[in-house]
Amino acid sequence: MNRRKFISKTAITTAGFGMTTVIPAKALSSEVSPVDTINVALIGCRNMGFGILQHHLSNPGVNCVAMCDVDDSVLSDRSSAIKKNYNQFPKLYKDFRKLLEQKDIDAVIIGTPDHWHCLMTVYALQSGRDVYVEKPMANTIGECSIMVKAANYYHRIVQVDQQQRSGFIFLKAMEMIKNGSIGKLRRVNVWANFEYGAGQNIVPDEPVPQGVDFDMWLGPAPSRTFNRTRFHGNWRMFWDYGGGLMSDWGVHLLDIALWAKDITSAPQKVLVYGANTFHEPRSRETFDSMTVTYPKDDFVINWDMTAGIEKGPFDSSYGLAFVGDLATMVVNRSKLVVYPEWDSRAKKPRTDEYRYTEGKESHGEHVKNFIECIKSRKKPACPPETGRVAALHVHMANIAARTGDSMLIWDDTANKFTNSEAANKLITPVYRSPWGLPEF
Repeated sequence: MNRRKFISKTAITTAGFGMTTVIPAKALSSEVSPVDTINVALIGCRNMGFGILQHHLSNPGVNCVAMCDVDDSVLSDRSSAIKKNYNQFPKLYKDFRKLLEQKDIDAVIIGTPDHWHCLMTVYALQSGRDVYVEKPMANTIGECSIMVKAANYYHRIVQVDQQQRSGFIFLKAMEMIKNGSIGKLRRVNVWANFEYGAGQNIVPDEPVPQGVDFDMWLGPAPSRTFNRTRFHGNWRMFWDYGGGLMSDWGVHLLDIALWAKDITSAPQKVLVYGANTFHEPRSRETFDSMTVTYPKDDFVINWDMTAGIEKGPFDSSYGLAFVGDLATMVVNRSKLVVYPEWDSRAKKPRTDEYRYTEGKESHGEHVKNFIECIKSRKKPACPPETGRVAALHVHMANIAARTGDSMLIWDDTANKFTNSEAANKLITPVYRSPWGLPEF
């Protein structure tokens, strides 16, 4: 499909403006900004998006020139903070398509709910911008594949916010695993237990808050009444917008499990148990308890989660245990600990103990990597292909639980499941008019 045809097929009538917004002519250019200055725009300003923007602005030569949010109060609050703390005065928008018409933007940060990631990323790529997009890469398998193709087609830099790929503690863990410090890797046990995953207390629907463009917030998702337990900060517990605790934390932790063996392919098989076992009804559609097994060629990955609690193995609410012949390595964002196996014949540990407990969040390093790649045009730490593989691991597990299939088998070449038509119906979403799913 040529670019002119693609732009024509994805142009949409702009709600509220009474006009058609066409992707600007820069879509047909490979123009790159001067290396000393990068102008960024933020779409989705309330939570993670704003934090990522602040990390961008902590780097010299980065300017915020535009911000977009469907909530007037959020947009006002966050833009005021940028003016106060950085002395920058971005233009403000409630419709991201209008933002993309602003010609001085070099890169776009997408911090919206998951169901918007695909369409906004493709539009930004079309308009000639590089993209930093929140994880999971998209809300469905089909959308992830579209984003990979779009990034390659438009030859832009796309960084998926699986920031652990840039963190010292995880880089160190990968180094030690691959140099044989724990021996042959036999299994990876992954867990995540968080209170918020159980969902919010049930409350009745209510009118849309003043200043909120809720129809735009829904976007390509089905039309629905307003309920605050499905809105700010709570949307991820509903299938139309997110994948629950499984996609929120699973995509981070499973990504690290895959990294240990440099796995770049989708899972061929998943074995899944998913249920809601919390002691009281909550406002949610996603699962609060899941156990998933991912068989690999010479080892196995096991995922376990229980929402509504905060305790877990090795006195950690979340983490990974890499089990090798010589030792078990336990890793999360704050620590890396190697527990050696005991050699009963030699009467000594099979390897050296290692302990590092000063880990920290790595968003800053991940953003810095993105900025460097904008300048160098080199591949970032977490390109779309990497984001897709991690996302497919969580989406397939969720699909299996939703359809009641205890096992799903995936054909990545055909982009479908070979043993469940019900599962195949959940691969690609149907967008609500007037929005259209990009085609590649």
